[in-house]
Amino acid sequence: MEPHRPAEDLETVLGPPPWETEDTGLPHRSSVTLHVNGAARTVSLDHRTTLLDALREHLGLTGAKKGCDHGQCGACTVLVDGRRANSCLLPAVAQDGARVTTVEGLAEDGRLHPVQEAFVDRDALQCGYCTPGQICSAVGMLAEAEDGFPSHATPPAALAAPGPVRLGPDEIRERMSGNLCRCGAYPHIVEAIQDVAR
Repeated sequence: MEPHRPAEDLETVLGPPPWETEDTGLPHRSSVTLHVNGAARTVSLDHRTTLLDALREHLGLTGAKKGCDHGQCGACTVLVDGRRANSCLLPAVAQDGARVTTVEGLAEDGRLHPVQEAFVDRDALQCGYCTPGQICSAVGMLAEAEDGFPSHATPPAALAAPGPVRLGPDEIRERMSGNLCRCGAYPHIVEAIQDVAR
């Protein structure tokens, strides 16, 4: 059996990636302007850079976490133009001009966002790794429910009436199901969101 070949040897064997060769004539970087937490930030990014990596590695905003890197755990959740999104799946260059809110941008005038306060009051975190994504997802989810967006758990009778969707425990659990908590703080997370939804 051939021994494992270290990653640094692959370029020697295969040559440089096509986007780094001069003969393609194609640029592999673009200037991108993101309006992050209310401030315009312009950075030059490789086209393969995700929004998560742009925030963490280029802008120094480490609140959004890299968990699964496949959009399955929700630790990287941020708000993009007011809607929650898994930033690990979004190419940063495709977000040029977008308004991005991270957990660092939720507080106003030195006061925590109501969802942040509720998480603290309800002790809705243990290790805290998933908490920024949980909080951003909860903020986005509350806005979706306020705008009347249904979920799989929304009762059919509620679909007939326009207006906000009432957020009971089942509705909250369904809407937050894309955010995993390995510590199992789910009961307190649901309670914290209910506190804000009332």
